[in-house]
Amino acid sequence: MKLVVGHLYPDYLNIYADRGNIAVLERRAAWRGHELDVQPVSTEDALEPGAHDLLYIGGGQDREQALVAHDLQGKRDALLTAAEGGAAVLAVCGGYQLLGRFYRFGNGDELPGVGLFPLHTIAGERRMIGDILLDAELTSGERRTIAGFENHAGRTYLDAGAEPLGRVVAGFGNDGESGAEGCRVGRAIGTYLHGPLLPRNPWLADWLLAQAIAHRTGDVPPVLSPLPDELERDAHAVSAQRARGRGGRF
Repeated sequence: MKLVVGHLYPDYLNIYADRGNIAVLERRAAWRGHELDVQPVSTEDALEPGAHDLLYIGGGQDREQALVAHDLQGKRDALLTAAEGGAAVLAVCGGYQLLGRFYRFGNGDELPGVGLFPLHTIAGERRMIGDILLDAELTSGERRTIAGFENHAGRTYLDAGAEPLGRVVAGFGNDGESGAEGCRVGRAIGTYLHGPLLPRNPWLADWLLAQAIAHRTGDVPPVLSPLPDELERDAHAVSAQRARGRGGRF
């Protein structure tokens, strides 16, 4: 089947090869006979509620975030409607911050967020950088690890009761203190993990694809046929080992 992906602000938010996540989704879908119709949605484009099975927004520096933050406000209702309607969402780093309530700079100025994720972010002085490893359970009873690379100064604070994407095994995570990394609301996940994220974590790419298929069909997420992921597993193992070797707070 054809799955429609809305890539938000690819011309502004594409730091640390975040665009590679789209390439992974395209190939893993194609290997199973599906087609991804990737549609860029930037500052001059409308976001149509229900038009996309998956929405993706990558990371950027403070300048790029500021350039798109107010435009994103105009897309807020459509984005929230899409997520509430069952579209999958992947938000990375700067995009993750903008899908919270706000990002506050050190001087007190704030960028508005859309409020999809129950969290806010405050700029910090020390960067939290390096390989990171998470323990996650996106499907009940199935615990998996997520390996990636974090590089952020912002401290993200989840509301009480909010669900993180995972718990930090090694690295810093959202704020360097809570042990939480990322956030999940239904089929929407946000994270600080760059790298890009999905080549090292093919199971997570497949989880997103299954959620997108479920949105397209109106059915439960399917169990996707396995792929020969030897190289991906090796990449995951190397990243996980580097994370364990660096340690970090947790």
